[in-house]
Amino acid sequence: MPAVGAHRGAASQRPAGGRGRPAGEEAQTASQQPELIKVAVARRPARHRKPLHGGPRAPVRAGYLNPLRAVAGLSPERVDQGVDFAGSGPVYALGDAVVTSAADGPATGWPGGGWITYQLTDGPDRGLVVYLAEDVTPTVAVGQHVSPSTVIANMFAGGDGIETGWAAPTGDLAESSLPEAGGIGAGGPFPTRVGVSFDDLLESLGVPAAPNVTQPAYGILPAGY
Repeated sequence: MPAVGAHRGAASQRPAGGRGRPAGEEAQTASQQPELIKVAVARRPARHRKPLHGGPRAPVRAGYLNPLRAVAGLSPERVDQGVDFAGSGPVYALGDAVVTSAADGPATGWPGGGWITYQLTDGPDRGLVVYLAEDVTPTVAVGQHVSPSTVIANMFAGGDGIETGWAAPTGDLAESSLPEAGGIGAGGPFPTRVGVSFDDLLESLGVPAAPNVTQPAYGILPAGY
């Protein structure tokens, strides 16, 4: 999460702006990106979703289920690039999708070592890519087709929690860090508009809201979210 999330026990090892990615992520060059096995994805046509916060409540997304429904002790921490949570247990895909990245270890550059992305293949957010990172061990492989009943990772109590949110179409970083979204990396400012968008989706599926979701958001929400 920090590059995301409230600080936990390992906070002293995280950048001052938040927990998660290493400091200087926003200036990271392509040569510094972790070697992740992934498959190509294509963004769907642009579409705008009515925001949950500051407007009428968004309806439950047809075909999607709460991906954190089996996490014990689930506790929302904050919105940053994505949304941070504490807890432990299995994490599901939120909808029908194809796995585009599945990595575990120091090479990912994330605390806890986990990095999983999947592209939704059905429902109102079809074509968008979701990431799950940090204290998770992948249980899926690249190219695997998954559904809301598929466990894609096991979240463990490692001190960093998890972060989940919208990933870039390439599946190698958070969407909020791209220029089109304002280029907001691990140092913030938070919450990001992209992160709030994902929190809106999770809330519509029954996940508790992050504490800072109603605070003024930063960056840009690109067309299609």
